[in-house]
Amino acid sequence: MLDAIARLRRFNRAVTRETGALDHSYLGRGRPLGAARVLQLVTPQGTDIAEIRVKLALDSGLLSRLLRSLQAEHLISLATDPTDRRRRTAHLTPQGQTEMAAYDTIGHARAADTLARAGKNQQALIDAMDLIATTLLQDQLSLRDADPNAPEALACLQSYYDVLAQKIDGITPDMLTLPLSDPQNYVAPRGAFVIAYSDDLPVGCVSVRPHAPTTAEVKRLWVDSSARGHGLARRLMHTIETRAKALGYTSLILDTNQALPEAIALYHTTGWTPIPPYTDFPATHWFGKAL
Repeated sequence: MLDAIARLRRFNRAVTRETGALDHSYLGRGRPLGAARVLQLVTPQGTDIAEIRVKLALDSGLLSRLLRSLQAEHLISLATDPTDRRRRTAHLTPQGQTEMAAYDTIGHARAADTLARAGKNQQALIDAMDLIATTLLQDQLSLRDADPNAPEALACLQSYYDVLAQKIDGITPDMLTLPLSDPQNYVAPRGAFVIAYSDDLPVGCVSVRPHAPTTAEVKRLWVDSSARGHGLARRLMHTIETRAKALGYTSLILDTNQALPEAIALYHTTGWTPIPPYTDFPATHWFGKAL
């Protein structure tokens, strides 16, 4: 069997060819991949140039050259922030929006072709790609508040419910309903719903809602399989505990099930202590924590 380094380098060569990273005309649109990737991050409303540089891990000089080339094609315009002259933004022009639409159409077709080649292994390929991308983009993982009934939040909740249905005997799909019937309890000033994004793909969530005047309940901690093993669950819990404290709560409670040993271990190691039951099935363990 090839060693791990050799297999990774083989993978890199395959991706380089598949993505057209060495083409002078990426997707046949007349410019290399680097310029196309910069263009894809620019919005009509404007994108901070520093944000583009960090997201693509580009040298400032190279980014400046790519921006100038896109500006020369009249695809973007550059502006200085009047409130902070050190900050510059790039804006997508109408011509740039047309070019981006062409990239999206061609890119979508190419992606569909790649997935079709996987045949019956398509889901395995998607799962592998998620794992690789999330691992490589750990430095770009961000936690943001969300509307609990927004599409990305509902996708997280559905994945969470799928895990429960797979692991806990007695749970059936009809017991888990979406959208949430009480979304007002998961937004300030009553609660919060936090989603973890890896390059804008939701890979985790957690929420908190009121339980009593000074006590809130943590609900629905979920981390996608592609993002496990990197401390994301711990980070989500720390974030929601901090958020609950900022909302004025002085204590937290939660319930879980014995079929989720990783979650139980996390609570034991982060200051949560067992408390008397306050819910019934499917809960088998209950924890509390003073803030």
